[in-house]
Amino acid sequence: MDFLNLSVSTSWWELSKPPLDISTNGHLIDSLFAYTTVLAVFYFILVCIGLFGFSFLYSYKRNKTPLYTYGNKKKHLLITAFIGAAVFLSVDLNITRLSNNDLLDVFWKWPNPKTEKVLRVEVMAQQWMWSFRYAGPDDQFGTADDIVTNNDLRVPTNTKILFHLTSKDVIHSFFVPNVRLKVDTIPGRVTRVWWDANIPGEYDIVCAEMCGTHHYMMKARLTVYSEEDFKGWMATSEKLAMNTNNPDDKNLAWGWKWEY
Repeated sequence: MDFLNLSVSTSWWELSKPPLDISTNGHLIDSLFAYTTVLAVFYFILVCIGLFGFSFLYSYKRNKTPLYTYGNKKKHLLITAFIGAAVFLSVDLNITRLSNNDLLDVFWKWPNPKTEKVLRVEVMAQQWMWSFRYAGPDDQFGTADDIVTNNDLRVPTNTKILFHLTSKDVIHSFFVPNVRLKVDTIPGRVTRVWWDANIPGEYDIVCAEMCGTHHYMMKARLTVYSEEDFKGWMATSEKLAMNTNNPDDKNLAWGWKWEY
């Protein structure tokens, strides 16, 4: 779904649905959100039952003489401790456990371009644009044959995409809703993220960090190709880069040496 071009006739149900998950691991993020939502609704219902239930049971019609309590009796303290422990264990602690397991077992299992099928991309964020750099035929970054695009990221299916990111000016946040992942881009520091995309099509890339007056315009396009179509695009882009890249153009000289 293109969030910046929604029709006024779009239903609330369509708006409430998350964007299509095109990645292998996006369901882990969705399940964490679903778990949190279910528990929040569950405890909200319990609170409502208690609030309206006790209001009904101890209304003036049923209890002419008011009963005052300060909640400091032993049984009150035990009930409070039990409810607090139940919420902490089922919500806070379990969410921490689930998210930590996902980080260690999946998202921090960095793909190795030397041993796996990986596409490497360098990302430069700036007010208010995303620039992407692919290594050219020499397989090295920061050289004259690099492919550089602005607000236009193209990747193949069935391939892990490993990003190294930084920022030219302020903190931005590289967010692709359709793969459920985001990472901050920080001036003077290279951050990392990886994901894959398995459904061809066009999708949004946005900035999820307030970065200035035109933050709302900081949008790029992700195009997911089949492997064959991506190879064709790369071949054409490599020829174009070698024929047109100007080594004196400082706007193209932002790449850095890739370090694993």
